[in-house]
Amino acid sequence: MKKPSAGYRKLKEKWKSRHNELSREIFDKHGRTFEWLSDNSRQLAIGSLAGFFLLTQPIAVKIPTTLSTPSAQALRITDKKVFLVYDLRSVLPDNVQPLTIEQQKQVSDILSRDFGISVAPEISGIRLNSVYGLIGQEQHLSRYPGDNMFTHFQDSQSANDYWQFGMAPGLGGWGYFASSKYNLTQKDIDREKYYIAVQTFLAPGFYNNPQKYLEFFKYRKMLVVNPQNGRAVVADIADAGPAPWTGKQLGGSPEVMSYLQRSDGAQVGGVLYFFIDDPNDTIPLGPLNPL
Repeated sequence: MKKPSAGYRKLKEKWKSRHNELSREIFDKHGRTFEWLSDNSRQLAIGSLAGFFLLTQPIAVKIPTTLSTPSAQALRITDKKVFLVYDLRSVLPDNVQPLTIEQQKQVSDILSRDFGISVAPEISGIRLNSVYGLIGQEQHLSRYPGDNMFTHFQDSQSANDYWQFGMAPGLGGWGYFASSKYNLTQKDIDREKYYIAVQTFLAPGFYNNPQKYLEFFKYRKMLVVNPQNGRAVVADIADAGPAPWTGKQLGGSPEVMSYLQRSDGAQVGGVLYFFIDDPNDTIPLGPLNPL
């Protein structure tokens, strides 16, 4: 076997030294975050191990240009979520509470960068009363006249997963999603499936021009992120609520709550929710992974 040249060995040592230097910088900068991750190891075990592996292993001689297997792709996505959690943790307060203007800007910058879409706490001078709040469990919404629990699900697996949450006795904030079963489109289905309820009525300036605000909020897309696991959903505003006395700031459909791994009751947790600037309606509703 041919011995590596002196030049190769020198270059390898140089990269190894630089790698170790970068690792120390990251640990110095994110020490608090790593401590938090160790306390939440069950939730982020896979991602934490992946991130730790990348930080502690020397750079390989050959780096694959593509990830060819589903498991490798899943690992890459998980690792990106871990670093998203690191970055958000360095900005967010320890407890769920209103964010400062500076914190909102930092968070929107992180989310825009990591997901490759433009998100903001305010669009056209309109903002909600909060962008970081506790999310509660909502029920399914009737999509058209006659829609019920027996007609609502597209397959048996969805019925098995989400039947337990039932259907709300009233309609969503904008009424039915479609005029009839035969006019129901995939967009209508997705709007109900990935809907959130937000406190539109508490938005600053709402009562000065309710019609303007309601038109703005109708099916407005928002990026909803669980900052503890990096999971994100592109959701739409389809209802108003919850009431302030509940102590929650927004609600999520059964599908949204399931994907974000959020629960109601004693296990209620916080999420970030920012407007998505999508004037041409090109960003689909549903789960979204970091780039």
